[in-house]
Amino acid sequence: MFAMLTKENQVEIKVLHRQGKGIREISRQTGIARNTVRRILREIAREKYRRSAQPSILDPFKAYLQQRLEQAGNVRLHATVLHREIAQHGYVGSVSVIKRYLRTIRPEKVIDPVVRFETAPGHQLQIDFVDFRRGEMPLRAFTAELGYSRYPYVEFVDNERTETLISCLERALEYFGGVPNQVLCDNPKTIVIERHAYGEGKHRFNPKLLDFAKHYGVSVKLCAPYRAQTKGKVERFHRYLRESFFNPLQTQQTTPVSIEQANREVRIWLREVAVERIHATLRERPIDRFAQEQKTLRALPLPYGVNSHWVKTVSVGPIPIESLQHPLSVYEHAAKEFAP
Repeated sequence: MFAMLTKENQVEIKVLHRQGKGIREISRQTGIARNTVRRILREIAREKYRRSAQPSILDPFKAYLQQRLEQAGNVRLHATVLHREIAQHGYVGSVSVIKRYLRTIRPEKVIDPVVRFETAPGHQLQIDFVDFRRGEMPLRAFTAELGYSRYPYVEFVDNERTETLISCLERALEYFGGVPNQVLCDNPKTIVIERHAYGEGKHRFNPKLLDFAKHYGVSVKLCAPYRAQTKGKVERFHRYLRESFFNPLQTQQTTPVSIEQANREVRIWLREVAVERIHATLRERPIDRFAQEQKTLRALPLPYGVNSHWVKTVSVGPIPIESLQHPLSVYEHAAKEFAP
């Protein structure tokens, strides 16, 4: 019927239709006559009807899936989460069947592609905070993800103060069992007081974080302002954390998830789900790649809290963006000030 059209033409029409475009707009964007677009869309509708008329392995579970989506409301539940849930009730099919069904009962979210920059094992750790609840009972998560293996750490807190950041980061390094070369992070005052304070790439860091970085011998790299995609690995993980862990947990209870509950449950989720999944970009399990990356991490020093001196007033000179690795002669003056 559509011999004059290439397969690419037909796919483009289907994609634009799924994005909510009308016949007129599809015709304008593709340069294909409206009548032709209309015929293709009618054929798509007939194919959907023929498929829906056939029995599906998912039929006994469709009512449950619809109920879960209604229960979740505007909170998005990932197909892999729903697959785990109905598998406990006897579903033996694949997650792709669920994904196809979900596309028929909710609009598919269109996401702009993000270019990934891969790093060598042991080189970079991306860190950030993500909000889950604001107001009188705030709930945030500190997240850290190793760049090579995508092996993650999560800790729920109620604030983003410098002391909280440092404590979470130290526990993350203990969790990983070693220290990477670099930590990539955003630009809040808890991390950097003034960008380019001493010239291009020479920032004035928060002295508390600076002392922590010196203790662990790790460099601090800042993302470009308003460019969250610079740390795209951990940003992508935030969405996964929300859809695979937090949304299912919150939508199955009537009371708000507490910090204690979140931290208790997230450890199980990290161990049994997050590191065991096949990563969408890497096509490997994070736990397998972590086995390689952990060997490249440097040994942990004594805990920072034991010998912390950041309560003292510190005068810090120009610090290049990549210059926090240990040992560094630029810290000689600061080291003398910290000496007991």
